[in-house]
Amino acid sequence: MAVEMSRRRFEELVGDALDAIPRELASAMDNVVVLVEARHPDDETLLGLYEGVALTERTTDYAGVLPDRITLFQDAILDICDDEDDVVHEVAVTVVHEIAHHFGIDEDTLHRLGWG
Repeated sequence: MAVEMSRRRFEELVGDALDAIPRELASAMDNVVVLVEARHPDDETLLGLYEGVALTERTTDYAGVLPDRITLFQDAILDICDDEDDVVHEVAVTVVHEIAHHFGIDEDTLHRLGWG
């Protein structure tokens, strides 16, 4: 059964997950914004999405571009959770997963490491 949660509370959990990222990694993140939306318009089950140019793919030509976007889809995450503790865990996993894409880590590697 899906958990009910306000957008404000969900965004607090996203902020907590971001605060838990090791300082060295957080300071290495560059030109990226983290957003919350209800659902992905084309895939209602998608939990998170990274859109942008990974740090490992940026060249000296990378300049003057809009920030990369990490989006967490609140309703999709709440759908798979039974209680707030599940939401806290799923938000943390999804944040790490999408930040890993920002650092150039692919889906196969994330799944092998248990962050799939």
